[in-house]
Amino acid sequence: MTRGASRSGNTSPADSGRSGGQAERAILVGVDFGVRTTGIRAGVIGNRAPVLRPDDAIPAQPGADFSPSTNPARSQVASNSARDLPGLDADESLAEFRELLLSAGGQVVAQVLQRRPKPDPATLIGSGKVEEIAGVAASTEADLVLFDHDLSPTQLRNLEAALPCRVLDRTQLILDIFARHARTREGQLQVELAQLEYMLPRLTGRGKAMSQLGGGIGTRGPGETKLETDRRRIQRRIDQLKLDLDAVRRVRKQQRQRREAVPVPTVALVGYTNAGKSTLFNAVTDAHVLSSSRMFATLDPKLRAVELPSRRRVLLSDTVGFIRNLPHTLVTSFRATLEEVAQAEVLLHIRDAASTYGEEQKAQVEKVLGELDCLSKPRIEVLNKIDLLPEDERSALLSRATDGPKGESAVVPLSAFTGEGIPALLQAIDNALHSDPIVDADLRVPQHEGAVLAAIEAGMVVHTREYEGNLVHLTVSGPASLIGRMRRFREQKFA
Repeated sequence: MTRGASRSGNTSPADSGRSGGQAERAILVGVDFGVRTTGIRAGVIGNRAPVLRPDDAIPAQPGADFSPSTNPARSQVASNSARDLPGLDADESLAEFRELLLSAGGQVVAQVLQRRPKPDPATLIGSGKVEEIAGVAASTEADLVLFDHDLSPTQLRNLEAALPCRVLDRTQLILDIFARHARTREGQLQVELAQLEYMLPRLTGRGKAMSQLGGGIGTRGPGETKLETDRRRIQRRIDQLKLDLDAVRRVRKQQRQRREAVPVPTVALVGYTNAGKSTLFNAVTDAHVLSSSRMFATLDPKLRAVELPSRRRVLLSDTVGFIRNLPHTLVTSFRATLEEVAQAEVLLHIRDAASTYGEEQKAQVEKVLGELDCLSKPRIEVLNKIDLLPEDERSALLSRATDGPKGESAVVPLSAFTGEGIPALLQAIDNALHSDPIVDADLRVPQHEGAVLAAIEAGMVVHTREYEGNLVHLTVSGPASLIGRMRRFREQKFA
């Protein structure tokens, strides 16, 4: 991806720089500020050198530093989230960053971890480490260097001048993945807006870009730089995108109003990216939406109706996944999509039970929910992927399961892949809903009212059924809205 991404936002690291569709070769750079670490600094991956580990006794490779300053398996955060997520070590952070790169279609050829007491204002990592990365890039023929940290415009400009290949930061990579996976017109608008808002303060004028337009005989004057022209053009495009997304919000609002005319509550799936939301959505609704191990495979919200054990129907919404240090531009640009979360009556927080840093993932999801003012909503904690756990851990999780009676949170362990635990989840959703409550009723319906009897069978749970002449006596439980429409069969007596 280049910083000047196209309007459609469908450029990715795998799509540029190398011909024939070959994946771009990338160096991953993690940073660890203010935390003491030990071990190896750089590991070159691929045919040129083995992965470096603390106890390896191998000859030095170009760009590899054997000083005991950073061990990917022991140091804390390899990003700017060290203080936010104290339990996430550098190895896990870089593993997540590698998954991001794979989702963008790239190939990791080396990874470098830098420890500093504080960021370097000019290059983030210091001039010595920049020289080291330049050597690694030359020896591995890397196409780009990716930083697991946001870079300021000045840092980005200085690094691009010092390194022999392109430089991208964490936000640029995430934006690129979103652009790669955007399918609908709405998703493309949201991605483009996020890209342009990120790009605007990072426009730089160098060389011909600073030449004055309109110069020459008869046109003397201060003129206007190409940089200023680009900024104005991008700002105009941003303003237009915001208008287009406002129109999308109006359409969504109208759709919600039509749904609200019929009391069908919405339940939204939220969670860390790659926690299994789309797989669970498919298992519950049989919708066959794309489920992938790649991060951010789902960008556009999808709604499907689900019948609960009480025969109530709800709309289940699959939403975009969250990630640590989610760019703020994405949260604001995808607000039209995330409004489905804000309007939902119940949230299903899908968590990866097999993840080694699940608590940190949970904290990041709650952070984004806080930005959306959704922390007060009823939530059900869904511990997914229990089929990947050892039997003892799986049994311990199953013992933690709670039904989630009204006023309490539910914890539901399950496997969306095998289907284990899904009935318990549907029951927990039933318990968590507070609109259109379930009520009991005695009904006497004439046998010739076939449509009414069919509606009762379809929307209520029938406990008993007795025939009294031409009447059917039913004891049922069902949604209050549906029971209310049967009022005449509760009050009127038939001969």
